[in-house]
Amino acid sequence: MATNIVIDPVTRIEGHLRIEAELELDGKTIKAAYSSSTMARGIEIIMQGRDPRDACHISQRICGVCTVVHGLTSVRAVEDALGVQVPENAELIRNMMIGAQYVHDHVMHFYHLHALDWVDVVSALSADAQLTANLAATNNLGYAHDASKTYFDGIKAKLKNLLDRGQLGLFANGYWGHPEYKLPAEGNLLAVAHYLEALEWAREVVKLHTIFGGKDPHPNLVVGGVPCSVSSNYSQQVSEDNGGTSLNQVNMAKVTAIIAKMKDFVDHVYVPDTVLIAGFYKSQGEYKGWEKRGGTGWNYLCYGEFPETGIRDKENFLIPQGVLQGNLAIQPLDMERKDEIKEYVSRSWYKYLGVANSVGLHPSEGETNLDYAGRGGPTPGTGYTLSRDSSKGYSWIKSPRWYDKPMEVGPLAHVVMMYAKADLNSNPVTAVEKAHAQAKKLVDDLWVNPISGLGLAIADIDSTLGRIAARTIETKVIADAMSRWHERLLSNIIAGNLATFTTDAEVVRQNPSLAGFKWMDTATWNKNLSSLVGVGFTEAPRGALGHWLTIENGKIKNYQCIVASQWNAGPRDANGVPGPYEKSLVGHTLADSKQPLEILRTIHSFDPCIGCAVHVTDANGEELIKVNVSTTLR
Repeated sequence: MATNIVIDPVTRIEGHLRIEAELELDGKTIKAAYSSSTMARGIEIIMQGRDPRDACHISQRICGVCTVVHGLTSVRAVEDALGVQVPENAELIRNMMIGAQYVHDHVMHFYHLHALDWVDVVSALSADAQLTANLAATNNLGYAHDASKTYFDGIKAKLKNLLDRGQLGLFANGYWGHPEYKLPAEGNLLAVAHYLEALEWAREVVKLHTIFGGKDPHPNLVVGGVPCSVSSNYSQQVSEDNGGTSLNQVNMAKVTAIIAKMKDFVDHVYVPDTVLIAGFYKSQGEYKGWEKRGGTGWNYLCYGEFPETGIRDKENFLIPQGVLQGNLAIQPLDMERKDEIKEYVSRSWYKYLGVANSVGLHPSEGETNLDYAGRGGPTPGTGYTLSRDSSKGYSWIKSPRWYDKPMEVGPLAHVVMMYAKADLNSNPVTAVEKAHAQAKKLVDDLWVNPISGLGLAIADIDSTLGRIAARTIETKVIADAMSRWHERLLSNIIAGNLATFTTDAEVVRQNPSLAGFKWMDTATWNKNLSSLVGVGFTEAPRGALGHWLTIENGKIKNYQCIVASQWNAGPRDANGVPGPYEKSLVGHTLADSKQPLEILRTIHSFDPCIGCAVHVTDANGEELIKVNVSTTLR
């Protein structure tokens, strides 16, 4: 009997992740799990001594998927250090840029990264094209796309051609035929068709970032506002040669169309497909459904995101700030309190210089000192088992804790927090209150209601299936909110409120201690202060993201990041308490230990984002190999 399962690397994620599962004597049930990041990021070290205005451009390179959020978190950290708020128009544009990333990211995750854990692609070849067309007609009402028998016959032919050539391409290396696949053939074919349609859809919706930020990925962001100003001749179709900017009437019409395209796919494809697929994977008879697997214990943390009335008015965030522990009572969160959020390296390949590795440090005082060999790192290229020795490390991820407790972050935390916030207000009036009520209604309709949804208990949303449903629900809420933010921006422009950047004079007005401040001269930033300390935060699509920095003499002295996947993927802490990934896998029973599909389902439900690796190098840092990958389906 197998006693240990290793998945290294976990694929269909961003970065390098190794999962080890220790099995019970039955060889099927997971007794304990260990989550290990096998790459070091080191951005915090690169930041030291840099111009604070450059931090957003460097930090965006932490990841090629979480493209906007690191940059925005960074500029917010600098703005917090300066005590500055940006104009309303800048806040609205930032909301739309992050919102676009959410919608794009969640749809891509569902269809292109996670769906293959639930959809048996090869089984789609046996589907009846007419029955699939009938299913599409009832499941995807209002979706203006070809859903005829001929269309689905074409999808089957394309798949068969790939299979006959032995070139499944994007669909290679799946556990096709695994007994845990429950969708009927027609459901599989419908999902494959929407997989391909989502690729085309994604190409169009990212254009919003190019309008507001000039490019994608890694659109431009600036400390103090946004890098786009309202055109001086807004109402005319213009070019750069005669005074035009990206914020003109023509481009705003494009944004309107992009948001409509986002909402159409979310409403008519993503939401109903989630309910359809989830319906086959909930508990039925003796089958233990995925609402009973993958929970982490109802401990959720959110920094908050999408400010409606400014970043300092935390009561008016679309995604509320706070902590939940086992119930819907929201507890306050303070990112600056030194005893509240701490990072531990007791089981990581780092060391603290000033204190013992068993001690937690607040990120404003954090250290990033790599110590792979000293902390028991195995020799690269060798077969190994992650260290069970509590004095050694087994991951490049630190272990963040809130009052020494592990916390799950991400879409499930977001939606449960919105649900809890809605519970506090039975008469919603403001836009944010109505959005929270919408989130609660979606949970009730899609998760709880047995007729319109899955008929599951709210307590069971703490699960693998709950994570999937929550991601869909928040996508719907955010897509709808984007229309509201866009309309407010248009109204401001028409009314003559054109500011998108905070001027030097406005900085001083907001923070008089910065008299003489100039954006272009960082030497003026610390004129009357020995140092500037700030924290920037956002809710990335994968969860709570924070950057803490200290500025001295116009340069960055210290910089620390806690990314969402650190909260979720971090290893055990000094007390031996597992992180959310590790806890969520305990109790999983594997149908086939040689094909651990069940592990991938739960890990992928978090949408891991471990970091970016660009090259494979040897000991001297020389490039070993370049890999060109074609994703064209012929």
